[in-house]
Amino acid sequence: MTNIIRRDPFEDLFRGFFVRPVEFGNTTAEAPQMRVDVKEDNDAYQVHAELPGVRKDDIHVSIDGPVVSISAERKQEKEVKEGERVLRTERYFGKVSRSFQLGQDIDEARASARFNDGVLELTLPKKAAAQARRLAID
Repeated sequence: MTNIIRRDPFEDLFRGFFVRPVEFGNTTAEAPQMRVDVKEDNDAYQVHAELPGVRKDDIHVSIDGPVVSISAERKQEKEVKEGERVLRTERYFGKVSRSFQLGQDIDEARASARFNDGVLELTLPKKAAAQARRLAID
C-alpha cells in the first residue's frame, strides 16, 4: 500500500513568506525549569541541579534542618546594537525555586556548593544523630 501524505495548501503558501515565524497557537513563554537529582550515601546527600543560563551570583541556597531551598534568577542582558531590531527572542527570564525535605538534618557547617557548566553541585553532610541521654533524678 502506498503512503498517503496529507498537505495543507495554506501551509505551503505561507511557508517562507514571512520574515519572522508566525504562531497561531499558545504563545506563552515557557518558565525556567530546574531539574534536580538527589543521591544519598551513608554520611551525606549529593544534589545536582541544572541551571543553564544562570550566573553563579544569581543562585541562592538555604538550609534549615532537613529542608533545602534553591532559588535562581535569569536576568536579561540588553545587547541591542544601534540600528538593529530584535524580531524574536525565545529565552525566558525570571525566577525559579525548589525546596525539598531530606530524611535527616544537614550539617550546615560542613556543607559545600560548586557551580560548573550550568550545574550546581551540593554536598550536604548529615548531622550526627544526637544520642539520647538519661537524666538522673535527684
